[in-house]
Amino acid sequence: MEFKNFPMVSKVVFGRGCFSATGDIIEPQRINPEAPFVFLVDDVFENRDSLISRIPLKGNDKIMFVSTEHEPKTQVVDQISSDLKNDYEAVSGIIGIGGGSMLDMAKAVDLMLTNPGSSADYQGWDLVKNPGIYHVGIPTLAGTGAEVSRTTVLSGPERKLGMNSDYTPFHQIVLDPELIKNAPKNQRFYTGMDCYIHCVESLTGTYLNAFSKSYGDKAMELCEEVFLEKDVWDDDSDDKLMMASYHGGMSIAYSQVGVAHAVSYGLSFLLGTKHGIGNCIVFDQLEEFYPEGVRKFKAMVDKHEIDIPKNICAGLSDDDFEKMIDVALFLEPLWENALGKNWRDTITRKKLRDMYETM
Repeated sequence: MEFKNFPMVSKVVFGRGCFSATGDIIEPQRINPEAPFVFLVDDVFENRDSLISRIPLKGNDKIMFVSTEHEPKTQVVDQISSDLKNDYEAVSGIIGIGGGSMLDMAKAVDLMLTNPGSSADYQGWDLVKNPGIYHVGIPTLAGTGAEVSRTTVLSGPERKLGMNSDYTPFHQIVLDPELIKNAPKNQRFYTGMDCYIHCVESLTGTYLNAFSKSYGDKAMELCEEVFLEKDVWDDDSDDKLMMASYHGGMSIAYSQVGVAHAVSYGLSFLLGTKHGIGNCIVFDQLEEFYPEGVRKFKAMVDKHEIDIPKNICAGLSDDDFEKMIDVALFLEPLWENALGKNWRDTITRKKLRDMYETM
């Protein structure tokens, strides 16, 4: 029998205002005064001094603003890591500040500081050979679970696929609910639904076990409380959504996601659809696979008055559909979790074409 021996984030700090402790937390990891900590920050914060002024810079420490207009791309990861290797003899650590895309970017850049070639070479399972350097995740959105996952999802020349590795998880995460307080309503919903969909796919999957179920049950409970039961969004909602994201990420760490994620990867690769929105577009059409989960999802959409994009695949060429289908079919563990070892009996190219045409 084969057992997973997966790595977890070794240190976690949680609480309102705990971002202010970041400097004290990372300083013991400084290699020398010349080796900087590099803060990779979502460029949406570039002119928001309320956050930027609180980043604990010392010496050669550097802030790099990175656009998240598009999903993280392998070529961007490669360029940033190459620049850092050229500019510094050593880097003390990589600190990612932002949503799931920025956390994935930070994890990928970290790994490419110590591994040769392109990040596209490591898109897959357990291809990374060398551990990265010290890296820290500080989420400013909640739901993706990127703060605890062993993957960093990237769009490469051939496919959208994560660098799934035991070396990927952060050494430290800083979970400060104050940082997610002012997230735009739609963005908050889409990332929150990423967590909810993680739970549905984990809890109904063939990989389900007591470990993943314990975390998934708690994440689902928190998502339903925040998005279905509460009538007013308050500080307590932010606290609970941040914990839902953590638990949802832990649930899929020992199991896997499923149909929605597999299909949405195709949308992201071809159309550049952001991950959270893509999951919602797909999940909205998946009553066949997740009837109860989709029913509650639609209730959440109605309650929060969210307009899920429609007809985004209208007008695509046959070649476009084939590219999306290729990306989706490559994600075999997701399909096996959702439908079992005989998933190919159900998921044919025609079936996927029909599914995409509904979106």
